Amino acid sequence: MTEPNRKKSKKSEVLLPKYLLGKTLGIGSFGKVKLGQHVLTGFEVAVKILNLQKLNDAEVERVRREIKIMGRLSHPNIIRLYEVIEIKSKIYVVMEYMNHGGLYDYVIERGRLKEDEARHIFRQIIWGLEFCHLNKVVHRDLKPENLLLDLQLNVKLADFGLCNVMCDGHFLKTSCGSPNYAAPEVVSGKLYAGPEVDIWSCGIILYVLLCGRLPFDADNIPSLFKQIKNGLYTLPTHLSPLAKDLIIQILVVDPLRRFTIPQIREHPWFEYHLPQYLALPAEEARRGTKKDHDISYLHQQGGAAKIARNSLKQQQHCIDNRIASPKHQFPVTRHWTLGTQLYKAPQKVYLIDLQRISGPPILFLDLCLLFFSQLQLL
Repeated sequence: MTEPNRKKSKKSEVLLPKYLLGKTLGIGSFGKVKLGQHVLTGFEVAVKILNLQKLNDAEVERVRREIKIMGRLSHPNIIRLYEVIEIKSKIYVVMEYMNHGGLYDYVIERGRLKEDEARHIFRQIIWGLEFCHLNKVVHRDLKPENLLLDLQLNVKLADFGLCNVMCDGHFLKTSCGSPNYAAPEVVSGKLYAGPEVDIWSCGIILYVLLCGRLPFDADNIPSLFKQIKNGLYTLPTHLSPLAKDLIIQILVVDPLRRFTIPQIREHPWFEYHLPQYLALPAEEARRGTKKDHDISYLHQQGGAAKIARNSLKQQQHCIDNRIASPKHQFPVTRHWTLGTQLYKAPQKVYLIDLQRISGPPILFLDLCLLFFSQLQLL
């Protein structure tokens, strides 16, 4: 949305408080998603527009539940919710924008992926999903269309419209999600706890990444459901033995025998060439960073010590985010944490990197605006 384009499409754009809306990115069952631009900073966002007058009470409740849950999930592999604007009968949900579209289009364009690339994508899906489950959130609609990419192939879970919060001792029965990615217990109308159905969907996604097609596919729903209930699918010969084994362990009809996320993370195919601090369980990963010793050592060094310390702290934060306890995500009191880095470029130019680590996203945008104003950049 550059300046020339803005002038050409001025009539079609809508101005919200702080945001300029542009082209439509997609249309869902409840509304459309548009590309937005923060007016003062130029920061691009995705804005989901929901018309409450066209939704019944149950749908409105579902929308508000999705917003509430997304606001509690802050993880590198989950789409961020920045803010919610309610104007009359419409709700504008301002979210993180991913500039490389969905995983579905990526696979359609390229066909089956090489195992290293598929592994890179699949790991991020598992890490994001693991964080959801630790926070008692089950997605229930995992599929390539709901997984978004940026140009660096960073993957983020999106569209939490069918998600639900798990309660100890309570089971779910709602049959939801896309039929091709639905678990046997879901299509059979049985009770389920939640995480196991998401894991089944991950197995389907892994198969799609490695094979370029669906494991279960039929001309009609009854035939499709029969395949799923019986676990009838074939594995191509081009797959490595480890890839085949992981798919087999995930796509198990009996949910009690199906792989869990810890088992997936410990599988040799998943761990292949994985940095140690990402492969280890939570407490071992923390100890492996030797945080106090490294920072003490850096204090003795000159030059870029501050940048190095910030980098180390960010690495620690990534570990915390990936395996954080749900207790840290559901308190009433919210804390504000801001990360900053200063880089020196040629010709006496300095680059300031501001990053919101925790706290309300909209306050971060306001802080950036105030900061830039003080620098007389606006």
